[in-house]
Amino acid sequence: MAKNLLSKINEQTANFSKGQRLIAHFITEHYDKAAFMTASKLGTTVGVSESTVVRFATELGYDGYPKMQKAMQEMVRDKLTSVQRIEVTKNLIGNENILETVLNQDIEKIRRTIEETSKEDFDNAVKAISKAKTIYIFAVRSSAALASFLGYYYSLIFENVKVISTYGETEIYENLFRITSDDVFIGISFPRYSNAAIKAMNFAHRRGAKVIALTDSMVSPLVAMSDYVLIAKSDMASVVDSLVAPLSMINALIVATVINLDEKVKNIFDNLENIWEEYDVYQNDGEETSD
Repeated sequence: MAKNLLSKINEQTANFSKGQRLIAHFITEHYDKAAFMTASKLGTTVGVSESTVVRFATELGYDGYPKMQKAMQEMVRDKLTSVQRIEVTKNLIGNENILETVLNQDIEKIRRTIEETSKEDFDNAVKAISKAKTIYIFAVRSSAALASFLGYYYSLIFENVKVISTYGETEIYENLFRITSDDVFIGISFPRYSNAAIKAMNFAHRRGAKVIALTDSMVSPLVAMSDYVLIAKSDMASVVDSLVAPLSMINALIVATVINLDEKVKNIFDNLENIWEEYDVYQNDGEETSD
């Protein structure tokens, strides 16, 4: 199996000069950005010369910077296979404190999410959701958990919410065939991007619905079909998908929706509290429990 760029960097880190280490660190953490930078721009960003960037590409075995850039762009589009992700994770973490390392990486993803998400798109997405006739939420595989979480809370707030987590094209279109320009479609997908999500978003877009993408990058294939894009950084190279930042984005969506609807939501939850109390849904403070 051909070695991917991150593996090559990890294998040769010990031989890098100070400038090359700066390039390597930036590519490892932000290759989705570096993939579309010129050698000059990348050098300026990390504080080295353009020639240092070109030599870095050559030392990694690429026939010039354009070849290395292409490798980064392929990683953005296709990301890593499961086997490659395991390999890179072992190289990045090794025998270090895994708990501390993973939590710090997730903190960094949330920080980058704050920096990169469009506040204007976020506000417009909340407005579109608040006035939608029906809200469709689509996600599959590990992202399905995000759709389920968002769907749970939106189902308490709104009357018409449909969560779709199927791969079958027939089932997808059967769930979406009533979608119109009065509706909102929220598509959630992170690397490796789901073809089912892309097809579903395209269908919703063609039907005139407001389409919101929750994804990791502006080069995500979901962006082209979207009216509003919510960027939430996911794990670039790990054994499992990091959904910490996407879940934080969903929390923000729910909170913003509640604030936007204000009195309407207060009345809904006032009624729900009465029902929960009447049917003993939650444990009351001081109530004894039996084994």
